[in-house]
This record gives sequence, structure tokens and C-alpha cells, in this order.
Amino acid sequence: MVLNYVSRAADAAHGVLRPDQRLDFARRLRARIEAERRGSQDARDVAKVLTRFGDPVALVQREARRLATPPAPPTAALPATLPAAPPAAPPAPRTADLPVTSPAPPTADLSATPPAAGRRRAGSVVRGQPRDIAALVVLALAALLVPVGLPAVAIFQVPVLVWAAGAAVVLFSDTWTAGDKLAGAGAPLFGYTVGGVLVGGLQAAGPGLAAFVARFFEVSGVMFMIGTALGIAWLAYRLLDLS
Repeated sequence: MVLNYVSRAADAAHGVLRPDQRLDFARRLRARIEAERRGSQDARDVAKVLTRFGDPVALVQREARRLATPPAPPTAALPATLPAAPPAAPPAPRTADLPVTSPAPPTADLSATPPAAGRRRAGSVVRGQPRDIAALVVLALAALLVPVGLPAVAIFQVPVLVWAAGAAVVLFSDTWTAGDKLAGAGAPLFGYTVGGVLVGGLQAAGPGLAAFVARFFEVSGVMFMIGTALGIAWLAYRLLDLS
């Protein structure tokens, strides 16, 4: 639930905040949510915390307004004969608000991760999301079974059955967004059908439906493998990004 909420906020920040601002915003939002739920694993408690934070899009808009507001100019010094007024106390932050101030973003590109840190991050994702990693492995297995030529089960080819199992795990995952699931799980089927039709139509040996069908079945398996590779790459990228 927390990952989905932060992911929605990060997606809403695309094109609104700079990459470094978006990364800083997502980190602070995740830290505030973790602080508010105090380690609770109760779904109802987490839902109440997220409800207090409100709409992620509204949080992004408020962050954009905060970043766009120029700092107040320094107040001119008062005459020496008058006592200086004490500084006004800052307003108490509300629970759902993000921190008013944040450290200035570094000049280096925050999206660049050192190799050692990247390996540690990937390892933590593998340990923390075993079901999602298993789904990627099943999808990869479906592509690897295409050139094996196993006999069909009823009317279904074995790679299609294995793909369906991996796609089901992806669709029931709580990590990826709906768009990520559709793109990652649907890419193999899209490659098989649309890619097979396009390539088969362009490379058919001659005119006629029989030549097209023959060429379709020759290239559709390769297009299925290409679509699977692209889908796995996208899901793995989003898994690292969301985690």
C-alpha cells in the first residue's frame, strides 16, 4: 500500500518536478509515511495514515508551488535607536504536510547510482520482493521454452501456458501500477500477435492467405520472445524504481 501510494505520487511528479526534485520529494514522502505508521503492519492503520496524507496529486502540486515560491527578501535593518522585534515563530506543520524545508539538491545527478550501491539495491529488492522476482523468472521461462518445441497441452502451446501463469502473478502484485502490469505482462502477447502479423505480412513468401499464415507461425515465436524480453526489462526497471 505504501509503495503504491509513493509510486502514484512519483508518477504525478513526472513533468512537474525536476528529476532531482522528484527523487527528493519521493524520499521525504516515504520517510514521513514510515514515521507516521510507526512500523505498524496492520492494513487498516496504514490506510488511515495514507488517508491523512490525502491525494498524492495534491501533494505534488503543493510541492511544486513551494519550490516555485521565491524566498522572502531580507528585512532591512531597523534604526539603532529601536529594539529589534523578535522573529515570528514558524507555524506548526500539519500531519499530512511534507517538510517545509529540504536540503538543497546536490549538483551531481542523483539518478546516477554507484555500482556497489546499485548491487546492494538490487539485492535488497530480490530479498524483499520474492513473488515479483518469481513472476519475472516465470515470464523468462516462457520465452526460453519457445524454441524447445514441446507438444501442445490441449489447444495451448506450453510457452503460452507458462506466460499466463507469470502474467497472473504480475497482475495480482501489489508493487507495480496498473499501467506497469499491462505493459509488462501484455508485451509478449502483443509481440506474438501484432508483431507476428506485421512481420509475417511483410515477409510472406508470396501472395495469398496460406503464405501469410505460414510466415506468421515462423516469426510469431521470435516476436513473442522479443516482447517478453521487453516486458521483463520494463517490469524490472519499475520494480527497482518503486522500491
